[in-house]
Amino acid sequence: MTDWRRVLRADAVMADLMETHGEVTLPPADDEFRRLVVSIINQQVSTASAEAVRERVFARLEAVTPESVLDADREVLRDAGLSGVKVDYIRNAATAFRDRDLSRAAFEGRSDEAVVEALTEITGVGRWTAEMYCIFALGRENVLPLGDLAIRRGLAELYDCDSRDEMRSVAEPWRPYRSYATLYVWAHYEA
Repeated sequence: MTDWRRVLRADAVMADLMETHGEVTLPPADDEFRRLVVSIINQQVSTASAEAVRERVFARLEAVTPESVLDADREVLRDAGLSGVKVDYIRNAATAFRDRDLSRAAFEGRSDEAVVEALTEITGVGRWTAEMYCIFALGRENVLPLGDLAIRRGLAELYDCDSRDEMRSVAEPWRPYRSYATLYVWAHYEA
């Protein structure tokens, strides 16, 4: 099997990012549902805001499970900082996890696109959230989340490309390890 490091180092910009930011890892999450809740909380808010809200929500839930989310009082979740819409989204995700198998094992052997399609059936889970699930819950190695503003800005800065088509072209040589490259672009953008 080809080593992702060798593939990414063939790109001079990526090689520099690897030198600057060191080793990245892509382990699957221990708890897929909890990871999906994190991605929903992170939707369209700053990293710092999302982290603060996530800490408060998780403290109120204690165990982050579909059952605890569905049993939680709506106002408790709102008081923790979730909008009413995000409370609905998290509850929708909890219902989906309760009613069907959305675990790593269930998606074994299915393409990233099949995972995205299955998850986006949940109201409140769009493509970006599903791609975050692929990367951070499932540890999928070949996801390029161009719906992520930080990725687009990072690629534009690093590779002087403006359109998503140009960004896809830049990322093509990184296959099948675009998720690792994504981690480096995020590291650059957040530095």
